[in-house]
Amino acid sequence: MNRRTVVIIVAFCFIGGIISCDKILPKLPPGDSILDGPVAGLTAEQHTQFLLGDVAFNDEVFTKEKGLGPLFVATSCGSCHAGDGKGHPFTTLTRFGQNDTTRNMYMNMGGPQLQHRAIPGFQPEQIPAGATFASFTPPANTGLGFLDAVADATLLALADENDVDGDGISGRPNWISIPQYCAERKGTLHRNGKYIGRFGKKAAVYDLLQQTVNAYNQDMGINSTYEHYNTYNGQEADAEVTNKTVQNVVFYLQTLKAPVQRLTTDQDVQAGKQVFINISCSVCHTPEMKTGDFAVAALSNKTFFPFSDFLLHDMGAGLDDHYTEGTALTSEWRTPPLWGLGLSKNSQGGNYFLLHDGRAKSIEEAILLHGGEASQSKSQFQQLSSTDKLRLIKFLESL
Repeated sequence: MNRRTVVIIVAFCFIGGIISCDKILPKLPPGDSILDGPVAGLTAEQHTQFLLGDVAFNDEVFTKEKGLGPLFVATSCGSCHAGDGKGHPFTTLTRFGQNDTTRNMYMNMGGPQLQHRAIPGFQPEQIPAGATFASFTPPANTGLGFLDAVADATLLALADENDVDGDGISGRPNWISIPQYCAERKGTLHRNGKYIGRFGKKAAVYDLLQQTVNAYNQDMGINSTYEHYNTYNGQEADAEVTNKTVQNVVFYLQTLKAPVQRLTTDQDVQAGKQVFINISCSVCHTPEMKTGDFAVAALSNKTFFPFSDFLLHDMGAGLDDHYTEGTALTSEWRTPPLWGLGLSKNSQGGNYFLLHDGRAKSIEEAILLHGGEASQSKSQFQQLSSTDKLRLIKFLESL
């Protein structure tokens, strides 16, 4: 049932007064069972902007007449993030062209994103000969504003690039160049003219404006004043989406609520959390973090529970696809937040498709595919009793 249908039913109930609304409208699902919805504390004006962004993200479908393409991956934002959740193998993106920490050598040949669909009269892209590539399953959207509001200093405090403490974990930021349209967040830190990335599988995106603009341009072939070139031929192009709409989508993504943990009083869940800590999963999947001062008051100085440090870690040869972005090594991946993990099936057709490309079909398989800096934790997981393994999985599914 879409929003317009609900509005019509509510109007009928209000005007006619014949049938009780509670007999027609479906009951709201529990807040901890869905990923959609705004953060608490928005003003009336902000809530309106959230709804406008919601419509632009989930309801607007682009066609040739609306500017789609000529090359594209998807026709809408929401088609890759059903219910604001994780994507499915059918919506997985292919990124190609960069295999070291310098630059992408295939930017003039369609890189970094393969656009495998085309409107009539055009041919879809193919991966150029010799280009390395990786598949990226779309992530869940919820809670992104909290990450956007974290101070650079907080992320750097979690880093240990040279493994000074000797625990085998050496998380580090991805230092990236940013487009001119990105405004520095408060407390931004620099290193040799580069900035800390925090979004994307490789942490190669600075903020949600860059993420949104890239998605319009690279996923749907929709130009804006921010990215005003045609991905088909690289030529200047008129804007096909307004700045206001882009900003509404950015605000929507910023103010989606954080996932809510379930079964917090369950003894097995509590025991599973302790197992999670005991085998050092929590070193990279940092349970708790705090935002700094932020333009949106509802996100300022808030404690949240992402279960990620948002840093790069070497995950070993098994997860090295020989493709990268920014200054990340090809074997390095940003720690994915685990919050909302247990709801992933809802947007993935009832099954799990985990890790960066969806190759893991269960939480246990995802753990066993860890390597590199996570090898010791994986080994400790393998040595757990069956009971403790089940407790750990139950805890992870409660997130």
